Amino acid sequence: MSDRDAGAEATSEPAADNPSVRRVSDWDAKRLRGLAAEYETPLYVQDLDRVRENCERLLGAFPDADVRYAVKAHTGRAVLEAVRDAGLDAECASAGEVDRALAAGFDGSRLHYTAVNPPARDLDYVVGVAAAEPDLTVTVGALDTLDRLAERGYDGRVCVRVNPGVGAGHHEKVTTGGAAKFGVPYDRAAEAAREAAERFDVVGVHAHAGSGIDPEQLDSHRELVARMGDLARELIDPDDGSADPLDLEYVDVGGGFGVPYEEDAPPLDLPAVAAATREAVAPLPASVDLAVEPGRYVVADAGVLLTRVNTVKPTPDETVVGVDAGMTDLLRPAMYDAYHPIANLGGGLERDGNDSPAPEDREATPVTVAGPICETGDTLCRNRALGDPTRGDLLAVGVAGAYGYEMASQYNSRPRPAEVALDDGTATVARRRETLGDLTAAERDANRHRAEGTEGVR
Repeated sequence: MSDRDAGAEATSEPAADNPSVRRVSDWDAKRLRGLAAEYETPLYVQDLDRVRENCERLLGAFPDADVRYAVKAHTGRAVLEAVRDAGLDAECASAGEVDRALAAGFDGSRLHYTAVNPPARDLDYVVGVAAAEPDLTVTVGALDTLDRLAERGYDGRVCVRVNPGVGAGHHEKVTTGGAAKFGVPYDRAAEAAREAAERFDVVGVHAHAGSGIDPEQLDSHRELVARMGDLARELIDPDDGSADPLDLEYVDVGGGFGVPYEEDAPPLDLPAVAAATREAVAPLPASVDLAVEPGRYVVADAGVLLTRVNTVKPTPDETVVGVDAGMTDLLRPAMYDAYHPIANLGGGLERDGNDSPAPEDREATPVTVAGPICETGDTLCRNRALGDPTRGDLLAVGVAGAYGYEMASQYNSRPRPAEVALDDGTATVARRRETLGDLTAAERDANRHRAEGTEGVR
């Protein structure tokens, strides 16, 4: 058990000032309108106080576990520092995420590198980091990766990722537990772990069902946890005595805890999930920790995307509301057909130039909200009832803190948006808005190196 979690007690109900879900309607509309006016749109707003509340709830539900934040959900420096201070470790899927976590103040003992088919330069970097931070743990999902680590002189801490044959998640593209890409097949995992122990310090076994697991998929999560418990017990205390026992430190059952995106969807019963997880993995020796890796749960409802209406186009089939944020700012609707709640915060002008009525005083109208990208799939919603949007209105896209900015791109040569962090009510720019000059910076650097006859950065 981690020292930082010792003595904590799980609670069945969240504190009144720490609700288990934050809806888009819970945001201060006046404050959001002020931020949009000051920093322009598209604009991400991330509330660090809410990040800390979510961390607190996780630590309360899993008092005897190592709770590790899945950095890929949101890598912003301000968020990482808030998560670090709250007491969570960092689970990193790339060398870049390791670098970000180090810059945010995580030391090696709190870093877990869990890559899939890691590129050579990533392994080179992480092995170099491990030389200075020997408590860093590398999770491997293929025997090839073990060989590649050994070729680089690495003989440190290793966790073996297992494919448990059980998957769950909000979309088939994020259901990892049953996909061959992820982990050593379950029936070969014990052998792989014992082979790894001949060259490395094997400290754990790991599996992950998928991302965005909802309450109806808890049976799959429970089955995954049970299989990992069985595997750990086999490694710690082989039944037939034919193999040496491994001194495991933890069993990592991943994260993927879902959050409700639709307004009427119930929140995940986190205490119940935690209780079911502990029951499914037990019994384990007291020296072996349970580890979980939430990402979405930490940051999703702490973030909102603000976008401005620029076009309202009635057509025979639908009314298209054009906004300045699209799939380059929030990819999830186009990528996964994901639902995000949208609230009209008003502020627009009627065609006669007068201030438009407040959204709550307008008739709810089914509309398609579409971005500026030259793709049919570039929509934030279709046939959604909103308070009759008009040009200039500000829309708030809720539950956008996870995999929102992280999946943003420069497709169509569009600069990525700005991000503001709220900390105890104070707003600071966490990431500046990109400029048109940023789009061609790498090309200009290449041209400069070519003119100077220097190699430049590969």
